[in-house]
Amino acid sequence: MATVYYGTLFIASLLLTLLYAMMWHKHFSVHFTLIFCLIPITNLGYLLLTDAVDADAALIANKVIYVGGCFLQPIIMLCVFDLCHVKYTRWLRAAVFGLSSVIFLSMISAGHSALFYRSYEFVQQNGVGMLRKEYGPMHTVFVVTIVLYAVMSIAALAYAYFRKKDVSRRTIYLLLLTELLSVASYFARHLVEPWEISPAVYAAAQIVFLVIIRRVCLYDITDTGIDTLVQTGATGFISFDFKGRYLGSNETAKHILPELSALTVDRRAEDSAVMRETALRWLADFRADEKNDKVYYTRDGSTYLVSVTYLYNGHRRRGYQFFLTDDTKNQQYISLINQYNTDLREEVAEKTAHIVEMHDRLILSMAAMVESRDNSTGGHIRRTSEGVRILTEEMQKDGALRLTEDFCRDLIKAAPMHDLGKIAVDDAVLRKPGRFTPEEFEKMKAHAAEGARIVHDILEGTDDHDFRRIAENVAHYHHERWDGSGYPEHLAGEQIPLEARIMAIADVYDALVSRRVYKDSMSFAQADKIITEGMGTQFDKALEPYYIAARPRLEAYYRTVQAEGGC
Repeated sequence: MATVYYGTLFIASLLLTLLYAMMWHKHFSVHFTLIFCLIPITNLGYLLLTDAVDADAALIANKVIYVGGCFLQPIIMLCVFDLCHVKYTRWLRAAVFGLSSVIFLSMISAGHSALFYRSYEFVQQNGVGMLRKEYGPMHTVFVVTIVLYAVMSIAALAYAYFRKKDVSRRTIYLLLLTELLSVASYFARHLVEPWEISPAVYAAAQIVFLVIIRRVCLYDITDTGIDTLVQTGATGFISFDFKGRYLGSNETAKHILPELSALTVDRRAEDSAVMRETALRWLADFRADEKNDKVYYTRDGSTYLVSVTYLYNGHRRRGYQFFLTDDTKNQQYISLINQYNTDLREEVAEKTAHIVEMHDRLILSMAAMVESRDNSTGGHIRRTSEGVRILTEEMQKDGALRLTEDFCRDLIKAAPMHDLGKIAVDDAVLRKPGRFTPEEFEKMKAHAAEGARIVHDILEGTDDHDFRRIAENVAHYHHERWDGSGYPEHLAGEQIPLEARIMAIADVYDALVSRRVYKDSMSFAQADKIITEGMGTQFDKALEPYYIAARPRLEAYYRTVQAEGGC
């Protein structure tokens, strides 16, 4: 009868362990596995004890029983800590297993030392073999540790119950039941003589732990989230080792790259043409620079974001991992936003150009109005602008002065504004047909500074600071001379801004070859002689080569203007 009882419990515990193996998941705590391995071993010891016929056989069976007796309670305690989210150090685990190992070693030394059993004898009671023992000091240590582990486990359960909202109350109740059954089974193991109730309690504990395990898998949101993501999520996973051998992928990745279905595990990716064009190319970029960890892959009208990272096994790098996420909608949205921004920029640029054009026309109108008060035949601002254009184009060909396109554009645009200050000069002076008196000349010279002030006020609100600076300098300093004898500031040499030095040549050249009411136009040869002789005194000597290069174009331009009756 005893054999049937212990045999049934051993088979039951073995079947429960097999059921656990079928439920096993890689995220299960190792303590669960140890519990389900130790209980069948312990129950096997009870079955062996039933069939013992002498003291030696009974002692061996007892040693098998104590495999669970020494290790089950501390493992259950650590399992309680895990499930209750109570942190503990690896040193505590090492100490617990170290102490249990010392107790177990003292037990299996029974028969050779008196540490665990001082003495023992084999007896049979109702046909069931057992040992009658006199306990040694290590057995007392064993009992104390059983009580200590139980107290620590119950304390952890109480702490979790009152302080941990992320621990299931049902799990706490089941763990408390298991703990109480384990302790009670030890101290009441001889309650039903001659059979022990410990094997039945152990089998019952397995059932309780199976219930806990089934529930705790659902509570572990990290593991369930990862499993759900891997199996049914929108993210594809592909893994390769450091040698470029295929390790595996999920169904999502195979849907994105159907060629993965034809790859055999451990096959080199380079054997597949598609892998050479995709995964291996992404890997090459990542190896060259780990910042190249993201790339977009387009296939069948869909765009996928591919993230490359290392594949870890614990803390060790073992290969490479690819994450593929469908980014089609996001890319379409970005494309839509980019197109909207492009359209908006074009619209803003168009409106801005229109405003700038209106602004420029206003300035030109003001310049033309000023010009209409002067003793010129008209067209001076247009001709000087063209003269500046011709000069700057020749200067750009050389490249020595490194004039930028922006500088030349701004100077040509600013040229019509150089005489705006004349609007403040009295008509009697401005329109005088003959030479100025010293007093009249002083009034005329004031137009340079006044022009700079007017230009400053007109352009004060513009965002183009370079153009404003050039326009002010052209108006202010185009009558300065290289030798310092000009006006209004008597600047000399390179103190005179380059734009004003260029403007001075174009302004004087136009004045020489154009008719005025008080003079006839000068020949190109005469004008050229005056300009050339003025190099180094009135004009910047360094600009002479560019003037000489520009002279044929200047003469051609003015011939055309003269033929049209414009000067």
